[in-house]
Parts: sequence; structure tokens; C-alpha cells
Amino acid sequence: MKKDIHPKYVEFNATCSCGNVITTRSTVGKDLHLDVCSACHPFYTGKQKAAETGGRVDKFNKRFAAMGKK
Repeated sequence: MKKDIHPKYVEFNATCSCGNVITTRSTVGKDLHLDVCSACHPFYTGKQKAAETGGRVDKFNKRFAAMGKK
């Protein structure tokens, strides 16, 4: 391999808006600011509300249920 052609692979901090700091390695070379992380995202914290409104198949079956009863 050629020397001095690859970017430096350094350790940096990714800081979330909730205050959580994640240390990782990358070629970015500067600290990163995140909007959400696994500590505050509703999917990972279990606070996500599932909105079950029915799918397209259910909507189709309801619409054409009367036609099948002939």
C-alpha cells in the first residue's frame, strides 16, 4: 500500500441533544452533534405509540365485503 494517502482514522465524540455522548472512531475528524440517539429516541426507549389504523388489505375487504355476499 502507498503511504500517506489514507485519511486519519481518529476517535471523536458524537453528542446528542439530550446530553448523551457517544465516543467512536471515524475519518470525520471533528465532533458531531446529533438530534436523537438510542438513549432518547421513542423507538428505543419504549415510549413510541403504535397507531394501528388498519392496512390497505383491511380497507379493501371492508369496501368489497358486500359484493362477496351475493
